[in-house]
Amino acid sequence: MDHSRAPVLEALEEFRRRGDVAYGPPGHKQGRGADPRVADIVGLDVFRSDVLSLNGLDDRRQSQGVLAQAQELMANAVGAERAFFSTCGSSLSVKTAMISVAGPGEKLLVSRNAHKSVVAALVINGVEPVWVHPKFDVERHLAHPPEPDDVRRRLEEHPDAKGMLLITPTDWGTCADIRGVARVCHDFDVPLIVDEAWGAHLPFHPALPAWGMDAEADLVVTSVHKMGGAIEQSSVFHLQYDRVSPDVLKQREDLLGTTSASSLVYATLDGWRRQMVERGHELLESALHRAERIRSMAGDLPGLRPMGSEVVEAGLAAEYDPLKIVIDVRGLGVSGMQAAEWLRAHRHVDVGGSDTCRISASITHADDDETEKILLDALRALAENAEGMERQTPVHLPEPSTLELEQAITPREAFFGPAENVPAERAAGRIAAETISPYPPGVPVVAPGEVITMEVLDYLRSGVAHGVLIPDAADPTLETLRVVATR
Repeated sequence: MDHSRAPVLEALEEFRRRGDVAYGPPGHKQGRGADPRVADIVGLDVFRSDVLSLNGLDDRRQSQGVLAQAQELMANAVGAERAFFSTCGSSLSVKTAMISVAGPGEKLLVSRNAHKSVVAALVINGVEPVWVHPKFDVERHLAHPPEPDDVRRRLEEHPDAKGMLLITPTDWGTCADIRGVARVCHDFDVPLIVDEAWGAHLPFHPALPAWGMDAEADLVVTSVHKMGGAIEQSSVFHLQYDRVSPDVLKQREDLLGTTSASSLVYATLDGWRRQMVERGHELLESALHRAERIRSMAGDLPGLRPMGSEVVEAGLAAEYDPLKIVIDVRGLGVSGMQAAEWLRAHRHVDVGGSDTCRISASITHADDDETEKILLDALRALAENAEGMERQTPVHLPEPSTLELEQAITPREAFFGPAENVPAERAAGRIAAETISPYPPGVPVVAPGEVITMEVLDYLRSGVAHGVLIPDAADPTLETLRVVATR
C-alpha cells in the first residue's frame, strides 16, 4: 500500500480547492458564520476543515470510499486485518467492543482495574461482569494487569463467559502479558478484547511493549489522542481473526456512535498514520532516549522515586511503557494531588495524572529539548519547595483485599433499579446504585451492584477530605451515597 497517501486529508484539500458552498450542516458554513472572537482563539482553519464526510469529503454514493481507503491504510500500518475509525473516543469504542462480544444477560470477563467507561458499558449493555482482579503492588499501592493464570481460573469457573476485556497499558504504564491472556482465551474459544487506549504508539517501535495485534488479541481499541498525534476523541478499532464479526462490530458502532462524525478526527487519524509509517521509528527513538534522561535525572532529586523496569524484574508486570514517567512523591511528604496542583499553580506544568502516591507525565514524539527542560526544572522546584507545602489529612489507604468487593447484582440492575440516598455512616453493607471513581485516573473503587464496606468508605471519605475529586457520585462530597432501595 502507498502510505504516502492520506485519503481523508487529500479529500479535504480538494474540497477546499474546489471552493464548494454547502447548504447543509455544519451551520457555520466553513467558518463564514463563526464568531470572529471564537476564530481568533481556535483558528479559522478549524471551521474551514469541519466538513461532512458525505456530500462533502465524499459524494452521495460514497463512490470514492475516502474513509474506507484511510481505514485500509491504518490496518495495514499496524498489522490488523481490519480497522475502523471512531470519533467518540475510546470510551464509546470500548462500549461498542463489549456489546459486540457479549449481549444483555451474558457474561464477560473484565479486568477490575477498568476505567469508568467500562462500568458504564456494563450498565448500558446489561452484561454480567466476571471480575478478574489485578495484581496489587502493596509497596506502591498500585494495581498491575491480571495474569494469564488469573484469566484461566475465571474462565474455568465461568465456562459460559463470552470473552475477556483486558486493560493494558494501565494509566501508569504497566502492561499485561497479552499473548499469554489471548492464548488462554483462545483455548476456551472466546475472543480477547484489549482496551489499549494508552497504546496507539506501540506498533511503531520494537523497544516499546507488545502491541495487541502482534500479541494475538482479537479486537484492540486505541485512543490515538493519548499517545499519538490526532485530536481529542480520536479512536480506532483494530480487528483480526474470526471470533468477532466485522459486520457485527460495525453495526454496534452505528448503534452507539454519532451520525455526525467529525472530519477533523478522521483527517488527523489519517495524517498520524502516515507520519508514523514514514517517521515513527525515528520519532519514537528520540522520545525513548528523552524519557530515559528525564527518569534518570528525576531519580537524582531528593524525595522523588520514578518507576521503571524494576516492576517487570520483580514480576509485577509483563512489560512497562518507558514513555510513561511515573514518579512516587511520598518521599516529599505530600500526595500526588498536592504535587500536581503545586506544579500547575507555580510552574504552569500540567501533569497527565496524579493520585495519593504519585504523579505521571507522558513523553511523546511531540516533546523536544524545551519541554524536557521545563519538566525537569519543575520537578526540581517541586523537590525544593515541598517542605513548605501545607500538610493535609492523610488518605487511609486500604489493604488490597478490601478493594475486592462482592458483586451482589449486575451493574445494570443496580443502576436502573429503585434507589435511595443514605448517610455515609449507614451505607456499609448496602448495595451501591452508582459508580464512585476517584479522578484521575477514573478507575471505580465502587461499581453499581457491589456491596459497600466500611473499609472502602473510610478510604474514599479520607480521600475527599484530602482533596480527591469524585465527579461521578450523586454527592461528590460522599456525605451521602446512592444505594439500592430496600424492599
